[in-house]
Amino acid sequence: MMPVNLPQVVAEVEQAFADYEHALLIHDVPALDRWFWYAPQAVRYGVAEILLGGEAIRQYRQTCAPVHPSRRLQHTVVTTFGCDYATVSTEFTADDSDEIGRQMQAWVRTDAGWRIVAAHVSRMP
Repeated sequence: MMPVNLPQVVAEVEQAFADYEHALLIHDVPALDRWFWYAPQAVRYGVAEILLGGEAIRQYRQTCAPVHPSRRLQHTVVTTFGCDYATVSTEFTADDSDEIGRQMQAWVRTDAGWRIVAAHVSRMP
């Protein structure tokens, strides 16, 4: 059986996710691009877009609006499987909307470090 939530692996993914979130909040487009796996199989389903492949995700980042600076996370859950795969699920709110956002990411350890290979962002009233 594959070990779940090895403490060191959880800490690595939590740090990678925190760094990604920081890049998102300051709209650091080059950093955001680096966090996503740059491969045709990468997927990002956004609130209003379907992005298939690393290049589509990069192109989207060039024109997308920054997230609202009041964005706050809650109920973040990191689950790791073995040493090389993880999921991160979180909810978010911001002062510019009454909706609750939901975000899920699949992370994989690559030769370049932890990368997001699939993501889904949605909102609900």
